[in-house]
Amino acid sequence: MSERVVPEVSRQRRRPTKQGAVLSEQLIIDTALRLVAQHGADALSVRRLGAALGADPSALYRYFRNTDALLLAIADTLIGRAQEGWQETGDWRTDLRTMGLRIHSSYQNHPQAAVLAAFRTTGRVHETRAVERILGILREGGFPDPLAVRIYHAFVDQALAFAAQDAAAKSLPPAAREADEEVWQSVYGKLSAETHPHIAAIFPLLAADMRDSGYPFALELMLGAVEALRPPQDG
Repeated sequence: MSERVVPEVSRQRRRPTKQGAVLSEQLIIDTALRLVAQHGADALSVRRLGAALGADPSALYRYFRNTDALLLAIADTLIGRAQEGWQETGDWRTDLRTMGLRIHSSYQNHPQAAVLAAFRTTGRVHETRAVERILGILREGGFPDPLAVRIYHAFVDQALAFAAQDAAAKSLPPAAREADEEVWQSVYGKLSAETHPHIAAIFPLLAADMRDSGYPFALELMLGAVEALRPPQDG
């Protein structure tokens, strides 16, 4: 997509597409997510999106000025889905844990999109709501503002880094993913106790643990560290 600006009042396309659907921002995002899941980054083109939607590709400019704007909308949608149904409990540790796991899970549900979007800052409605909620959890949990900001930064970066890494692994072609997993058996499982005593001693545990994401445990480590930083509370 090239840079174009369409006035807000002119964005809505009321005439149905060839598939009988009325074009909307959400329909474009949902279609883009489906195409990215099937074809990766190459799916983010007006030609491919237009064909999938049954609409003239130029109609997409009424909603997104370029493909980067669409990518930011996709990223914001994933953040929004992470927050669907989330309810604050009032316990800062529980609420941070739930938020982190939800963010990670949302990106794993769309791994190809996560690889493209996990590191972007959208400035859109779902992201700003998430920032507000996480900062609220920390400030209302008794963390002074300078510390709340530092914790927020580390918390979000940890969640997104694991989300991107795990999504990248999940997005590998099946043959490559199976080959990576086989390395644990074909290489690490055959290392000698004489040359690699620690690996040999705990190999079954290591191989089993490496099958899953390290994020849940890393999150608990972070929450424990955050607890230690929390100032004593009156009462």
